[in-house]
Parts: sequence; C-alpha cells; structure tokens
Amino acid sequence: MNGTVEPRSNECRAEIDLTPHLNPPPQGGRRLLKPALAVFVTTSLLLCCLARAAEVEGVKLADKVQLAGSELTLNGAGVRTRIFFKVYVGALYLQKKATGTDAVLGDAGAKRVAMHLLRDLEAEQLLSAFNDGLEKNHTPAELARLAPQVKQLEGIFNAVKAAKKGDVILLDYLPGAGTRVTVRGEDKGTIAGEEFNRALLRIWLGEQPADASLKKAMLGG
Repeated sequence: MNGTVEPRSNECRAEIDLTPHLNPPPQGGRRLLKPALAVFVTTSLLLCCLARAAEVEGVKLADKVQLAGSELTLNGAGVRTRIFFKVYVGALYLQKKATGTDAVLGDAGAKRVAMHLLRDLEAEQLLSAFNDGLEKNHTPAELARLAPQVKQLEGIFNAVKAAKKGDVILLDYLPGAGTRVTVRGEDKGTIAGEEFNRALLRIWLGEQPADASLKKAMLGG
C-alpha cells in the first residue's frame, strides 16, 4: 500500500519459465511431423502383415533362403489337408515371384519346395502321395520316361523309413545337378534332370494338384 512493488516469488518465475514449453509447436513443425508419423504407421503395418504371412499353422517360414548361390524368396505357403487331417505346411521358394504354374515350370533357376510335417508319416504314405500326384498330372508315356528317377526317389524315402511331426523335407532344384532331397537337415541324395523337377512341381501346381487350396497359396493367392 506504500507504492512499493513486491518482487515475484521463485514459484511464479518458474511458472513463467515453463509457459513456452506448454505452447504448441509452430504450424511448420506440425507439417513436418505428419508425414513422418504416416510413414511410421505404414511401415509398422507392413511389418505386421509380413510377420503374419510368414507363419502358417504355427510353422515359422523364412521370407528368404540361400540356395546354390542364389537368394530365393517365399512365393507362397499353405496347408496340405487330406480329408480332415492337416498333413504338412507346403512352401514354395523362387528367385522371382510367380503367380502361375507355367511361369514356375518355365523358370530354370534354383527353387525349393519345403514340407513342414504336421503329423507322423511312414515312407509308404509319402511314396503313395507322390506317386498319386505324378500319375494324375502325367501321361503314361511321360511316367515311363520318369521311371528311373521315381525309382531313385522311392529308394530315398524307403531309407528314411518314416518322418515325424516337426520334421522338414526339402526338395531343392539345383540347376545343372537336379533335385536334392533333404530330410531333417540331412542330404539324402540328388535326382538328376530338370524334367523330373518339373514333374514334382506338378504334384502341387499341376491341373490336378494334391490340394487346390495349397496350390493357390503356393502361387501367392
């Protein structure tokens, strides 16, 4: 009341000092943040989708694999179902993605079919399924030409005797060598001939595939 102005307390000064930090950023800052946020959200969604696409029936599938000095990409994967039973997860790897059977069969590069077993299978069951698929997609004359290679495949599976749930069977086409059969990580032999590899692929991708839904999935559908 005597006309003297009392100094502001430290608490008031602190409140004043904090005020600028509570103010919103300038308009230009908001313009910069929005595109960055959009990119972050889009990238996160894409990564999430890729993660889901790389797992089928609890089986985690590599998006890319190395084979014969080439990098192969997962073209598609699905489940082989017989009646009501889920037999295995089938995955197709190619150097260049394809959506049609002709494109896959016409590709002379390295490729892989991976079978991740969801149940136990005896050698006889495996051979029966392979022979059935070959017979449905080839003429008698074509089967006659393939007979030596089919006999070699039978010898490989008979030596294996059985495959258990969780085992992985790989059918790798190596250009210039043939189809290498790997079971549980062990090389069981290589069957010569590009024609034989195309015949095997028709089991899953031919006009009468082992499983129509699996064919669609392997072709990226």
